Amino acid sequence: MKCLIHAWHTHEGELRRWLITRLGNPADAEDLLQDVFEKAMLQGEQFCSVENARAWLFRVARNRLIDCYRMKHDQVELPENMAAIEDETEAVDELSECLPRVLSELSDEDREVITLCDLDGMPQQRYAHMKGISIAAAKSRIQRARKRMRQRLECGCQVQLDETGNVCCFVPRPVLE
Repeated sequence: MKCLIHAWHTHEGELRRWLITRLGNPADAEDLLQDVFEKAMLQGEQFCSVENARAWLFRVARNRLIDCYRMKHDQVELPENMAAIEDETEAVDELSECLPRVLSELSDEDREVITLCDLDGMPQQRYAHMKGISIAAAKSRIQRARKRMRQRLECGCQVQLDETGNVCCFVPRPVLE
């Protein structure tokens, strides 16, 4: 962590001045500066492998600054008597009704890769390591499984797409007992 402390002491003042210039408020700049330091700390030892610490710190600061600008949109109070708009569920959200049956119809290998990587969020690199295959092979396996699942969804659930390519309707298929 010495590399982080050294990089921080070397670039902190420059970062602070840069943020104050852009935000116009030293307190906001200090808050954002602390966010950048926290992000660097979370990198742990990986921070030491960063080729250009100054560039990394400024990139994180710039991204955090962009986030701040996005959050500062003017907000308008809505009248108390305004009717609430009920959320309409999109057809693609309801498509999950077909998913259990379609998954059960896939091969064990396809079902496993889709379940682990797409549904459970396992990184593809971790999946590759777990299976003892290259990351390229894992990516190929995932793409092929997704293609087969899509074909099963389109055929079995009669999925229809609108003119923009989004799911507009389908026929639900419950899991067979």
